[in-house]
Amino acid sequence: MEPGASSPLPLRTIRDINAALLADDGFPGDKEAFEADLQRALEGSSEADLTAVATVIVDYRGRIRLYQDPDLDTAVQEGIDLTMRLKQGAQGQ
Repeated sequence: MEPGASSPLPLRTIRDINAALLADDGFPGDKEAFEADLQRALEGSSEADLTAVATVIVDYRGRIRLYQDPDLDTAVQEGIDLTMRLKQGAQGQ
């Protein structure tokens, strides 16, 4: 699915995030990395402090939303174009 092709998902639960990643609504590799990152965060957390777990969840939720942003392709292309102009300018000096 192309970035921005669907309406934003609610992403309120880990199940929502997993479903979005399984539907390829994330960047390449996110589907596999999410489970591993979540497991590492859980293993490294105490029962009283799940900050690392929350960080993983927020990170992947943000990555999915970024992937769905209809302006992502344009922003990436602008970055590539700028990089090429800077590279050409540096070679011309």
